[in-house]
This record gives sequence, structure tokens and C-alpha cells, in this order.
Amino acid sequence: MIADDRGDRPGAFAAIAPQAAIDPSKDPFAEGSEANTPPELWALRPDGGPANGPGWQVRAVPNLYPAFASDLPESEVDPNPELFNSRPANGRHEVIISSPRSIGSLTDLSAEELAVLIGAWRQRLAAHSESACRHLFVNEGQAAGASLPHSHAQLVATDFVPRWVAAEREAFSSYAERTNGGKLLEAILLEEVRRRERVIAIDDDCVLLAPWASAVAYQMMIVPRDGRERFEADGPGCSPMLGRALHMLKERFGAAPPLNLWIRTQPSGADFWTWRIDILPRLAQPAGIELGLGLGVNPVAPERAASELRDS
Repeated sequence: MIADDRGDRPGAFAAIAPQAAIDPSKDPFAEGSEANTPPELWALRPDGGPANGPGWQVRAVPNLYPAFASDLPESEVDPNPELFNSRPANGRHEVIISSPRSIGSLTDLSAEELAVLIGAWRQRLAAHSESACRHLFVNEGQAAGASLPHSHAQLVATDFVPRWVAAEREAFSSYAERTNGGKLLEAILLEEVRRRERVIAIDDDCVLLAPWASAVAYQMMIVPRDGRERFEADGPGCSPMLGRALHMLKERFGAAPPLNLWIRTQPSGADFWTWRIDILPRLAQPAGIELGLGLGVNPVAPERAASELRDS
């Protein structure tokens, strides 16, 4: 639901304040505090050095409180499985620490550091290439669900394709069947560039859009121009555009807003996929309409959001 007038009502958006500085001595993700995390799964150490020590640029560790785990026992069958059916939440869940410095936002990284981080994300996604679905995401700020202020991503790799991703896969496959192999997101991208109403920025590698029927205000989407299925495959990672998008939001609101960001890379069984990055600022809490009816209420039309962000 696009309700553009609601964006001007009192209290439409929470005030956004700059994040308080993080005390490195109390930061479990800071360089020198490696003993405060589980033993690392992987780290980028350009100058070498032992695992679980300083000298890293990006570091991946198991999530201390995982939503998914490996080799879980089979669920006990309920006497009425038609009503109460369950299965083990098998998978992997890791944390990818963005920087050895105690920073609270991806906008605190230089362009070079963000490019290094994007490369690390791609390596970690590739490490779980046999999983049915891989979901790499960033929760930035308490309003977006971040439990620790130090900038980090999380990666879950599951042995099943969750319902929302499966619905997207079905939409991509259905479009391909109707168009003799056409790619849905490529078609959307071509039409959006032709119309220009919701295009925010274009470079040689990708396009930044305010998506049609955006679910939240100032939602953005980065789509590669080469139509690759997997984010982790060889080719541009679009880090310059990601940095540009995040700094646009910071300029628009005077500080980096809380946000959720995720990478939708190809799940199993999806033959006509195009990867993308979704960025959803968390400017307001979902309430009765969103939670009770499953309808997003966006108080800023994507065309208006695109215009404002282009000017920021």
C-alpha cells in the first residue's frame, strides 16, 4: 500500500541520531578481543599471522546464539502431524565482522574497505555453495534488530528453501516459461531504466532503484547489469554503488538510519535467477495493518523517494 500523504504526518518517522561511539575495550568484535568470540571459521589476513589473533581485515566466526545448527536430531512426530508438523532447523549460522575497528555502520568504511568486505561476503557465500539457500544480511542499529553495535553481517545457510524465497523462485520460473527463458529481474531493470521514474543511480556495473511497490519508505534495490545468478560468482560486486546508496540515506536523514540489508543470491532449483541487494531503512515500526493483514504501508512513494535520494 502506497500512502504517500502519510509521510508528512506528525511522528511519521522516528528521529535518527548519530550512533554513540563504541568503547573498544568493551567491544567483543574489536581487534585484540578475538578470545571473546568463538574460534574463527575464516579470516582475511593479508600479512599472515595465526588464527584467532590480531592482524585481520575481515573475520568470520560462528554465531554464539545460532538460529540454525548442523546435525540436529529428527523432530519427534506429533500425534496429529496434519496440524502440528515440524522438522529440524538444519543449517549454518555465522557472523562476518566488517572491520577490526569499532565502527557502527558500513558508512564508516572507506571505499577500499567496503570493496574488501564485499569480497569477503562473496567468499563466505561460496563456502556454503552446497546449501539449498544462503542468506547474507546486515542488521544495522537497534531498531533493525542489531544486538551488538559493531558493524557485522550474518550468514545463514539452510538445507531447505524458505517460503518467501521459494515464492520468488516460482515467480522467476513462471516468467521464464511465459517468455521462453526470459529473466524477470532483467526485464524489470530494462523497463525501469527506460521509464527513469524510480532509477536513483546507474554505473557501469549495476543500477540502484527505488523498487516498484516498495514495502517501506526509501527502500532501495541494487541490480547487476550483467544478469549473473550468483552474487559470489566472478564479476563486479557493485561495492561502489552500495557505498553510494548508504551515503545517500545518511545525507537524506543527517545520520545513518537503522536498516536491514540482504543479498538475494541464487537458491537451489532457480534456473533463471538474477542476484540483487535489498536495502530497507527502518524508519517506523510495523503495526496493526502490517502485522495483522500482512500489508506493507509505505508513506513515501518510491517515485518520490527516488527523486529525493537523487538530490541528496
